[in-house]
Amino acid sequence: MNYYGTEVIDVQQIKITNHLKDLGINNIRKEIIDGLKAEQKYISSKFFYDEKGSKLFEDITRLPEYYPTRTEKKLLKEIAPELMSNLHNIDIVEPGSGDCSKISILLQSIPIENLKTINYIPIDISHSAISESAQNLTEIFPDLSINGLVADFINQIELFQADNKRMFCFLGSTLGNFNEDVSNGFLINLSSIMHTGDTFLLGLDLVKPVHILHDAYNDSQNITAAFNKNILSVINNIIDSNFDIDDFEHKAFFNEQKSRIEMHLTAKEEMTITSPYTNSIISIKKGENIHTENSYKYSPEQIKKFEKTSGLTIKSMYTDPNKWFALVLFEKNI
Repeated sequence: MNYYGTEVIDVQQIKITNHLKDLGINNIRKEIIDGLKAEQKYISSKFFYDEKGSKLFEDITRLPEYYPTRTEKKLLKEIAPELMSNLHNIDIVEPGSGDCSKISILLQSIPIENLKTINYIPIDISHSAISESAQNLTEIFPDLSINGLVADFINQIELFQADNKRMFCFLGSTLGNFNEDVSNGFLINLSSIMHTGDTFLLGLDLVKPVHILHDAYNDSQNITAAFNKNILSVINNIIDSNFDIDDFEHKAFFNEQKSRIEMHLTAKEEMTITSPYTNSIISIKKGENIHTENSYKYSPEQIKKFEKTSGLTIKSMYTDPNKWFALVLFEKNI
């Protein structure tokens, strides 16, 4: 995670602008410390994705237990020709872009002569993720223009403003990482900066048997556990704290009442955490949990409510035969 990285990198058709500095490192540190001092301690899931965290998540997506990525990719391959074959003179904006494997599926369905008119805008908190994916994309699509934004897309949504026609792609059920207030706020804010005719492709994980959910977040190789614990290393780098990742256990379970997977880090012993950016110590009891992520699972009825919340219109909804995952295409009509 690059808070002090180069403001602008411009190489051939790749341009990457770092906007995290606009948030202010002190505000970011305060956000982390406030979470660690809360009655229910928490760390925002956006801090998972330093360079190591991004690579660990890529490993997770290849696990046999982790169905979301392969299910979504199969759906994307099925619908890409219908969605993309006529696109031209458009910005494709992808908040939380991560690696380029999903957007590549969509781009491959755009004719070469049209691809020259496309401007791809990946937005991610991880500078390394954008840089690596941009390099990979230009090897596959040498005529593609890429303007990456290193940013917190929830708190810096004003960066999405543009006069061009746009297609927004929010894949991976990333919306499910946010609670209802934040996800609704994101949809409302996104809708407010969309123009008539703009579209929004949203990937959402659906409700399914609990044992499938449990296995997806508690894999046999413990890669998800390593990914979860790595967030403490990220925090150490930002607030100069003294977390030892080996002092915590990975915990993931399905909260049926809230229809979400919850990920926590459980302290193996009592400990004291220090940071020069707070005047008091952070005490953690043995068995206490630090909440690191939610992953909401949606029903068709809940998805339909997004229409009313956002003011966008559902044009199409695509699901796999098992109805494990959905891709929903919204359009701005007014």
